[in-house]
Amino acid sequence: MAGPPARVEDRSGRREPAASDPAAAPASAEGRAPGLVLCAISGRQPTDTTADLDETPAGTEVPNTAAGLWTPAFPSPELVDAAAAILPAVREEPGTLAEGPRWELTVGPGIFQVACRDWARRERTEERARSARVKDVDALVAAFVATGEWPAPPPPRSAITSWSRKSRANMTKRLCELDYTPLYASGRLPAMVTLTYPGDWVTVAPNGADLKRHMKALRKRYARAWGEEWRCVWKLEFQRRGAPHVHMLCTPPHGLARTTGEQFAVWLSRSWAEVVDHPDSEQRLRHERAGTALDYAEGLRATDPRRVAAYFTKHGLMAAKEYQHDVPPEWSEPGTGPGRFWGVWNLHRAVRTVHVSAQYGIREAPRVQWRLGSPESGSSRAAW
Repeated sequence: MAGPPARVEDRSGRREPAASDPAAAPASAEGRAPGLVLCAISGRQPTDTTADLDETPAGTEVPNTAAGLWTPAFPSPELVDAAAAILPAVREEPGTLAEGPRWELTVGPGIFQVACRDWARRERTEERARSARVKDVDALVAAFVATGEWPAPPPPRSAITSWSRKSRANMTKRLCELDYTPLYASGRLPAMVTLTYPGDWVTVAPNGADLKRHMKALRKRYARAWGEEWRCVWKLEFQRRGAPHVHMLCTPPHGLARTTGEQFAVWLSRSWAEVVDHPDSEQRLRHERAGTALDYAEGLRATDPRRVAAYFTKHGLMAAKEYQHDVPPEWSEPGTGPGRFWGVWNLHRAVRTVHVSAQYGIREAPRVQWRLGSPESGSSRAAW
């Protein structure tokens, strides 16, 4: 039989508890209480002697690279094609459009959708809308020819006061349909970029169109500075003081900018301050110092399409954070609203739609959805 465990010398000056007290007796390595930690988490292994503390055992070094910090599970378009090929599609003649509803199964990197649509009816509706549009244009041209002036533009739509439920649902669906492979193809780590405005934000962004103009200008500067298009998913929110701010999930470039020789974080702060261009020097200086944020910890949570969608919608499900989706009074008038609350830059959808029979769509689609998302489905499990 193995002898008792070796006694470890206690150099803290404290006495060991008496062995007669079972509650105070130290737990063994095999039977320690759940949640007990015997040493701090570090890159070293615990040792019995202080001489070994100066040496790091092989294979336990603290990594000095980004390798292994992020393990993405974004299904590729090829995997989506393979999953769609499993479904029993109904063969149709090319160029034909059958009347009546048809059952469809849509497969994407993070979505499996069952739908029943009447495409022939939808085509007729779109044709009527195009005809109405042509008549409106002809009426405007006739009025201009008769009077020499264009008619007054129609009044703007009703004021936008908050982020609608329909827009939230559309964003969640689109984020689950995107092909994210271009984001991590270069091996760079994802990060959450935040763009904010100075204290006197109304001066530089009196309406939502100015915010979109600033974002467009920053996007062009990025292409010139880093020699690539900016790929990201962005979402608009509002602070308690009413100022807008934008969250952007992207993979920041490495190295130095071509135009200024700066790292990305420095380039972002300076470029965003120049784009906003507040006329007050003090506001401009403060904005350059604290107008942007770069958070890799938040970006590393984006490991699959559903996690990306969950991150951008989580604030919409929390009552305490719902104020971030309320449009400030300065943007509440018709024609001054924020427009879209979210968007995608240079990322495209990777979905495949398969037409199936009505019997299969009604009876088998729910079970197919479960099988595609079950552990028994093998590699297809990553997509759902």
